[in-house]
Amino acid sequence: MEQIQCVHCGDFFDPSPRHKNQTACQKLECQRAKKAAWQRFKIKTDPDYQAGKKISQQKWLKANPDYWKQYRKNHPEYTERNRILQSLRNRKNRAPKTFSNTEASLIAKMDASKPYSFETLGQFWLIPVIAKMDASKVNIVKIPIYYQ
Repeated sequence: MEQIQCVHCGDFFDPSPRHKNQTACQKLECQRAKKAAWQRFKIKTDPDYQAGKKISQQKWLKANPDYWKQYRKNHPEYTERNRILQSLRNRKNRAPKTFSNTEASLIAKMDASKPYSFETLGQFWLIPVIAKMDASKVNIVKIPIYYQ
């Protein structure tokens, strides 16, 4: 069989003849990454799996009630980092919501057109920024004023 590339580590490997759509090699970290990706996908798409996962986590937390208290006690750098990041999130949420120039320029406004006088003529590619559309090739030519 032809070797294929692992989607996680990028190495080439010989796929198993028993697994037609094998995408990951046999390395432990690649198998773990594959399983984690599958679980993320399953949680997003399967409400029963999501509910079961939540119930399982609640049971574990009930059986280990002091886990997070002990973790924070044993990892003070994590606790301090979390405090700093939370204060930044709080400050960002309290700030007034305004658009910056770059964000505002990405939003189309029908009444915002202004007459521009420019001498840029030729062929250009118009590439959409927000909508998923193909790029369009356009010609910009000068039209005389007396043209009716």
